[in-house]
Amino acid sequence: MPLWESMTMRQKAAQMIMVFLTSPQFVIENEIGGVLITGKHFREIDSYLRKMSEIDSSIKIPLFVATDQEGGIVNRLASIADRWHSLPSAREMRHMDTSKIHVLAQKVGQALNEYKINMNLAPVLDPSKDYSNKNSFMEENRRSWGNDTSVAFKVRSFVTGMREKGIVCVSKHFPGYDSWTNSDLQIAVSASPKEKIEHNVEFFSTLANDIPVTMMSSVHFLRISSRPAVFDANIVKMARRGHPDMLMLTDDLWGTSLRTWASGKTQIPPRKNYPDKDFKRLVTAIIDAGNDILMISYTSKAINMLDIMMNLCEKSSKYKRRIEESAARILKLKHKMGLLK
Repeated sequence: MPLWESMTMRQKAAQMIMVFLTSPQFVIENEIGGVLITGKHFREIDSYLRKMSEIDSSIKIPLFVATDQEGGIVNRLASIADRWHSLPSAREMRHMDTSKIHVLAQKVGQALNEYKINMNLAPVLDPSKDYSNKNSFMEENRRSWGNDTSVAFKVRSFVTGMREKGIVCVSKHFPGYDSWTNSDLQIAVSASPKEKIEHNVEFFSTLANDIPVTMMSSVHFLRISSRPAVFDANIVKMARRGHPDMLMLTDDLWGTSLRTWASGKTQIPPRKNYPDKDFKRLVTAIIDAGNDILMISYTSKAINMLDIMMNLCEKSSKYKRRIEESAARILKLKHKMGLLK
């Protein structure tokens, strides 16, 4: 409570932002809550570790330091050393013994911990079959853990091994990515019927006690919503049902699909010409939906995000409550992870 009572609204809002790591000064000065680490950072490992050391020695509230270490084709550790190149994919792991999955997760988790990571954007709980019972996009890319809860005990072994090495896992992409278009590049839609979506959600629900963070999907599920899932308050509530402290994490807010939706157009201007009013609409909609952590790869936009949130707070106490709800969930998890001393 002393920490909470010492924080300004801007500091609480900053806890909600996760940026692609650029300069330590940016993170320190803006008191950002989390950073995203990719293969680019790991390819320059000495520079990355120096940056993290500078942040660690200066920042008041320790960061969520996240990467997506799924295995298979999404393998950030492969950028560091050849010995990590052959880590199995989710599709391969779901056919392994639980003991082997557990040992592997511990080994990978230990390496991530040594490289200052404490959050893994995995496992992928998206279905291996689409609504027409064909292999899904995620299955074809070997990223899916399966099509139902029958392999939940194997996912639990992966998550437990990670947790034992100080790594918190993130399930993704709620309520189950089954579109054949890439939602990073364009508005992706799914025509899955409500029954299939509910079936996909069961996988997330079964593991909700084990995985305290959920990444929302950017896909627009036509049969249950008028907007992409990450913007829909009812779908976010569905993900948090029975687990009020569940942290909801967005995918990259600078992804083409989300910015296109916020603009209300079918095509948007180039990166640097994206209108401020559209960006404000995007950020406001994300907060209205109940998301807690707003991830963005365009790092400098974090300042705009903070300004937008502060303006919302000045106009309505509703937004002050919303930001404090999210900041409290974030600090609770950081405390549970042992990050807050």
